[in-house]
Amino acid sequence: MITTEQIKDAQQQWGDGIVKIAAAHTSGGDFTQVAHDHVTNLYAYGMTPVLFKPTLAAEQQFRSTFDDALSYFVASNNACPEDKGFAIKGWTAVRFENVDIITEGKVGMAMGNYFFTTPEGDEVKVEYSFGYFLDDAGKVRINLHHSSMPFTP
Repeated sequence: MITTEQIKDAQQQWGDGIVKIAAAHTSGGDFTQVAHDHVTNLYAYGMTPVLFKPTLAAEQQFRSTFDDALSYFVASNNACPEDKGFAIKGWTAVRFENVDIITEGKVGMAMGNYFFTTPEGDEVKVEYSFGYFLDDAGKVRINLHHSSMPFTP
């Protein structure tokens, strides 16, 4: 049975991973490998279909493959030419504010806002819905990731 705490832990790992990718990029480290590990360790690519609709994607809106997801985060493999590398923008922190978390059996869902801190200390608010499940080893995996900028009337 997946728990709310496991989902919150996965969210923390996801946010920490984004910051780690950004830090590796800033310091001249192997940010592509850090991003590769991030996607490998948290997403369900290769286990089940993953529904991934990233925030800043227009031409190729959906990222159904591992390479497409990696491209979104670091823009290093030319899988999606529009990508600029969301995770290499210098983010210094990520925090989640869940509106709700639903768990049922081995599956969970969360929806809310997450906030990305810029190098200048400002926060960028993004809306999200994530789906999670427990893999055969009992590890939480992401199988749905949808995010978008808040509506501005």
